[in-house]
Amino acid sequence: MIFRRKINRYHTDCLKYDAVGTVFGTTDIIPLWVADMDIPAPAVVRRALRKRVHHPIYGYSIHNECFFKSIISWMHERFSWEIDKDWITCTPGIVPAINIAVMSLTAPGEEIIIQPPVYPPFFKAVTDHGRELVTNPLKFENGRYTFDLDDLKRKITPKTKMLILCSPHNPVGRVFSRKELSALGDICLKHGITIVSDEIHADIVFAPARHIPVAAISPELSAITVTCMAPSKTFNIAGFATSEIIIENQTLRDKFRYITQSLHICNGNILGDAALIAAYQHGKPWLKRTLKFLEGNIDLVVSYISERIPMITVRKPESTFLLWLDCRKLGLTQEELTAFFIREAGLGLNDGATFGEGGEGFMRMNIGTCRRTLKKALKQLEEALENKGLNP
Repeated sequence: MIFRRKINRYHTDCLKYDAVGTVFGTTDIIPLWVADMDIPAPAVVRRALRKRVHHPIYGYSIHNECFFKSIISWMHERFSWEIDKDWITCTPGIVPAINIAVMSLTAPGEEIIIQPPVYPPFFKAVTDHGRELVTNPLKFENGRYTFDLDDLKRKITPKTKMLILCSPHNPVGRVFSRKELSALGDICLKHGITIVSDEIHADIVFAPARHIPVAAISPELSAITVTCMAPSKTFNIAGFATSEIIIENQTLRDKFRYITQSLHICNGNILGDAALIAAYQHGKPWLKRTLKFLEGNIDLVVSYISERIPMITVRKPESTFLLWLDCRKLGLTQEELTAFFIREAGLGLNDGATFGEGGEGFMRMNIGTCRRTLKKALKQLEEALENKGLNP
């Protein structure tokens, strides 16, 4: 099976591999950090790209009707969510979209809430634009991360104008239930808070979990929500920087679009559009196989760590191809922990502290690679812990 074959990504201008020397201070590591996968994009996507590249002119482009219909159909089929063409704006990635939402829908000095431990760019999306950062950390109960709604209510002030939601959640892998999202949404409705929902991992969900777009829960929530989605994680095509931002509320949409238009970044690109259309129209069989493969990888790592590395705890996520390793039993400082993974285990993972409050003592591991690589990484980790006297 092609997913199990190791593909050499070095010397392809690949951030995950070609930047390891700069990021980790050594090239002698197994990179398990950046959230893309070491598996080929769907053949249907590659065929569509070859067809478009065959035409010898690559000038300015527009989003054609097929582009919008592909997104609309995907939302209907995957999430039973009915959206209109007018609601869709294209941006060169979700991180730019979150920054645009902050710039267009809030003012300097106003408060924006995020829920750590969470995807690191959320922090700078707030602080880089002169907004006040308010944290509402997730709480960990009975082996499960949940919203801390009591803490959220205490922290809301008249200056609070936005909440940036990560759903499904990166790095903890939660797929929030309708009840959880509704309760969070009701608080935002009551206080006039706009929800910017990063749902980039919406399609990487494992049964019986089911992703629910917060905007699809009710007309009231749809009216206050900016939904950020993309085929990038789903089909491993993040390099095309093509995302769909779905906003029903025309007032919010017009403000958001004003920034994209003023920066001239709303037209997308011809290859990104071709990849999106092919993926959404014909990529479902590939996605089904990929989910099965990823879940097998997750089971492999969770089982190995549970049986052979008891000083580290990891729980099977409901979504994403990212594992949140609890290393607190090792008794290392965060600096010691990150140095251990790099210098002694020879592994390049994401430092949990960069995800904010609640990330200390954790490391994030990307399992979207071939099984042989994962097994080698786990063996290196086990042996490094034994050599350090930390694995009984």
